[in-house]
Amino acid sequence: MKALVAAATLALGLPVLAQEAKPLESSRKELSIPYEKYTLQNGLEVILSVDRKLPIVAVNVWYHVGAFNEVPGRTGFAHLFEHMMFQGSKHVPDDVHISLLEQLGASDLNGTTSFDRTNYFETVPSNHLETALWLESDRMGFLLDTLSPEKLQTQQEVVKNERRLGTETAPYGIAQEKLWHALFPAPHPYYGSIIGSMKDLEAATLDEVQAFFRQYYAPSNATLAIVGDFDVEKTKALVEKYFGTLRSAPKPPKPQVAPVKLSKEEVIRHEEQVATLPMLSVAWLSPAYLTEGDATADVLGTVLATGKASRLYKRLVLDKQLAQSVTASQQSLGAQSVFSIEVVARPGVSTDTLLKEVDALLAEVRKNGVTAQEIARALTRYDTQFLGGLQSIGGFGGKADTLQNYNHFLGEPDFVQKDLARYQRVTPGLVKRYAQEQLRPDARVVLHAVPPQQAPTAPKENK
Repeated sequence: MKALVAAATLALGLPVLAQEAKPLESSRKELSIPYEKYTLQNGLEVILSVDRKLPIVAVNVWYHVGAFNEVPGRTGFAHLFEHMMFQGSKHVPDDVHISLLEQLGASDLNGTTSFDRTNYFETVPSNHLETALWLESDRMGFLLDTLSPEKLQTQQEVVKNERRLGTETAPYGIAQEKLWHALFPAPHPYYGSIIGSMKDLEAATLDEVQAFFRQYYAPSNATLAIVGDFDVEKTKALVEKYFGTLRSAPKPPKPQVAPVKLSKEEVIRHEEQVATLPMLSVAWLSPAYLTEGDATADVLGTVLATGKASRLYKRLVLDKQLAQSVTASQQSLGAQSVFSIEVVARPGVSTDTLLKEVDALLAEVRKNGVTAQEIARALTRYDTQFLGGLQSIGGFGGKADTLQNYNHFLGEPDFVQKDLARYQRVTPGLVKRYAQEQLRPDARVVLHAVPPQQAPTAPKENK
């Protein structure tokens, strides 16, 4: 269960304490989000879900475009465009979109880009729902009216600075980018990650930005979710008023990309210039989000490295004291996912030593599997995430985001109960088989990121 998904489970808004008298297993039958879904004539999907716990409403728009839709030479374009959407539109002055909402008391206000989608969201007091809908519709329909070379240049510089801070001057940033490139070689659309390259960001032109908007920011390529305390019929009328008259356009075709296959181990040795401790990262290509094996990978990642009782943490951090930190996770993506293990060494410990320990532990899992108790602990963590996430209707992983997420990938907004069931089907046998088939030593990328003063030196020749 991803953070993005982990927000939507209690249908009736019952407080968590009210369910303590019943086993969690039986209460799962009640986990659902009531919703209504319909489509405007111009192709805009609309999802409505009433939640009257508080007098607030979450407005959440997903455009079905992300880094996966980019072409070689224009990496980072979807993320760049996310920034352009806050620059002002025909009826909204420059750079006031956020301040207008904040003056109304908005919270959970943001926009984000992933490999598979771009979204914009805010939570407002119920009496300001119309203003939020107007703002979202104006930039959906009228952004190009005020787009200028100066605005584009401003956001190019902002995103380039994000890349400097998040990749080029971040600990292990360039090293992790090398790892990603090895997993998804060009021209795969995942190659550029989400931030893209400096060269591609600088090369974006105004004509290309305009063409991108016309192709991907049409109502037919978007879904609007409204969750909270609102009158359904009045809200439908507002949606029709502000979105129903926007231009229609053909829905863009989904890119057809063949899965990447790793047929050997690839080793990267990177001279780390920012971080002061060596870092080992081992990564495998894994099943796509919500497909068979995705939930199993999540469970295995938790068993390996979440909590002090997890196998890698106990072995490397507590018992042998070789590592400062260790993580293992499934990064679930729409086309193809990545399962990775990352270990930061303690001073004086080499990444080669860490790799031997990681491989020894993985060999144990391939041979003997994991226990039912370890899986149960992992599932308890997911249940907690689900119940906790439901406290919010908006923001990252709130109800609106969750409805959007399931709708985007499956066309089924209320997939919560079925998603939980995926994890309940994970068994020790499935985890063992996953480790054997997916985490193979001959189908992975191994990254050694080592500061120069700690890199091993070649032996001197005898003269």
